[in-house]
Amino acid sequence: MKQLLSDFNSEEIREALDIPPYKAKQIFRWLAKGCDFAEMSDQSKAFRETLQENYFAQGVKKIKRLVSEDGTEKYLFALNDGAVVEGVLMKYKYGNTLCVSTQAGCRMGCAFCASTLNGLERSLSAGEIYGEVVAVNRLKEGGLGEGRAVTNVVLMGSGEPLDNYDNVIGFLRLLNSPDGLNVSYRNISLSTCGLVPQIIRLADEGIAVNLTVSLHSPFQHKRIKLMPVSKKYPLLSVVEAAKYYFEKTGRRVYFEYTLISGENDSDEDAERLAELLKGFPAHINLIRLNPVRERRLKGTGDSAAAAFAARLQNLGLSVTLRRRMGADIDGACGQLRKRYLEENGFENG
Repeated sequence: MKQLLSDFNSEEIREALDIPPYKAKQIFRWLAKGCDFAEMSDQSKAFRETLQENYFAQGVKKIKRLVSEDGTEKYLFALNDGAVVEGVLMKYKYGNTLCVSTQAGCRMGCAFCASTLNGLERSLSAGEIYGEVVAVNRLKEGGLGEGRAVTNVVLMGSGEPLDNYDNVIGFLRLLNSPDGLNVSYRNISLSTCGLVPQIIRLADEGIAVNLTVSLHSPFQHKRIKLMPVSKKYPLLSVVEAAKYYFEKTGRRVYFEYTLISGENDSDEDAERLAELLKGFPAHINLIRLNPVRERRLKGTGDSAAAAFAARLQNLGLSVTLRRRMGADIDGACGQLRKRYLEENGFENG
């Protein structure tokens, strides 16, 4: 069975192919540009044919692209075995942020998320996650004249990144490699629903990416309903793990809070959230829920969301009310993939 060469860093390519370091770096750079073996013009034809026989160069292919009225781009990617994942490109003044998926589907069971509706199909390899970035970069830089490439990456698409820990760490190192895309760890954000042991492990890893913890309620009994993982990792233990991450890495921790009408947007919720995070130099990102057809939950209205943000600020918290992006193109996590599976006769991911 062919291996995916994009899973390997330049040193691993050198070892696997038994070639000089300079040649391994050449191949790694070609892979980082989204090239197939036939495009590697500084390699001999015989060597390229050998690579083609034994390896896949790339693990991701774009099969669909939707563009929102606000400029957000939604991608559907096919993997070599036919699994599909999605990504979202969000455009800001400071650059382009790509939201990548780390798993095909998800097993975390969050009550407001489309990614988990069909369960977990499988986890992505390091090179497959990397391939999402490479594929979008190739579209942007490959002579198509469609603007800037990816400058920032968030692991916030389908799947729980820390449930695919080893492959995600491999991806982060590939993305940061100076031989390839050389994306700074400061420009990478990882979002987790709160897998406490893995947060601690990540803090000790020596990779100081930005950590975002999905909170969604300051009350344990409410959070369990929204996020079943909270049964195993209670709210207070998640906050303590986040504090450890901050202390160990020096990187500010962000808490993601999806505003759901009647569920977590009351004054009582705001006051409890301020109490929970008192003295912790964290930042709250408030997000209005993108509607999911299969879910009955509704997002908080604009005026109520603004009032909730103001209430948190008055209570001393650092808060941003994020603008909703891509709602007209199934922008919420997992929705485009689910539509594709339904249209193609797959009842389960």
